[in-house]
Amino acid sequence: MNLETTNEVEIIKVATSKINQVDFENLTFGTIFTDHMLVCDYRNGAWERPTIKPYEPFTMDPSAKVFHYGQAIFEGMKAYKAEDNSVWLFRPEENHIRMNKSAVRMCMPEVPESVFIEGLKELLKIDQAWIPKGIGNTLYIRPFMIATGSGVIAQPSSEYRFCIILSPAKSYYSGDVKVLIADYFSRAANGGIGAAKAAGNYSGQFYPTQLAQEAGFQQIIWTDDATHTQLEECGTMNVFFRINDTLYTAPTSDRILDGITRKTLITLAQDKGIEVNVRPVLVEEIITAAENGSLKEIFGAGTAAVVSPICGFQYKDTYYEIVKPENSYAKLLKDALTQLQHKLTEDKFGWTIKI
Repeated sequence: MNLETTNEVEIIKVATSKINQVDFENLTFGTIFTDHMLVCDYRNGAWERPTIKPYEPFTMDPSAKVFHYGQAIFEGMKAYKAEDNSVWLFRPEENHIRMNKSAVRMCMPEVPESVFIEGLKELLKIDQAWIPKGIGNTLYIRPFMIATGSGVIAQPSSEYRFCIILSPAKSYYSGDVKVLIADYFSRAANGGIGAAKAAGNYSGQFYPTQLAQEAGFQQIIWTDDATHTQLEECGTMNVFFRINDTLYTAPTSDRILDGITRKTLITLAQDKGIEVNVRPVLVEEIITAAENGSLKEIFGAGTAAVVSPICGFQYKDTYYEIVKPENSYAKLLKDALTQLQHKLTEDKFGWTIKI
């Protein structure tokens, strides 16, 4: 191994890369990881010096609080390689801000910019050969933090580990998506942790999503916990509804994640002259729009798939098919965003950051 240091990060490189063992034409999302990872521990009330080291398992005490009380948060982001081989991040400061909002809500220490942003840049410089070129191909970035302090007393941990791992990804396409509108299960509640990217938010979705999949649907559109009348998120994504030529999406709240793709699509749509209405969206108005033909599109928005069109939905016992329009807003916005991220069009918003 090769040991290097910078002002902020200690770097231990692998002796031999495993990149030649990877079939980049047949990648399964989130299963192959690069040679290195960044690790930084929080002890005695302070963050220690981060280390970039070979990707490897952790050794942890069985009483670590992450196993017992669920103090675990994460982010999802991507790096992109342009045709000239330059490497770019997309709005990383937004991920850093949201990570720290999640940390505060979960009673965990905030991660310094020198660790999250600067550490990530150093990691990407080392593993940039793992980033596939081409529209839609990316390096998926997973920053996360877990409670590592030992002891099963029910209180926040005194020790934490922040880590960043990287996974090369091909263009993501999941085919036609049919969804079930929830009328019993809830993703999150007022005053809860729905707005945090906490691990428990996602594990809590697995069972109702499994039931939906057994019934022939790929995802659930979640509704509010109190009345089940307001449409909120689709699976792990924010969701947009197009009625005639207007886009509607729910406002962020305790129950709804402040998605970076969501806020980006809102800006891009408005820039293209599309009216966007951010307000509570009711189940009954979407059913009415589906019945009278004014519902043109529903699509999810998130880091992994960027934009995921929905071809139909079911509420209680009735299924509503959505005929894809020729002037699809989902396609228009996805193309605009991916071309910007891959530096094929001008970034007039200042969202892309060169490594």
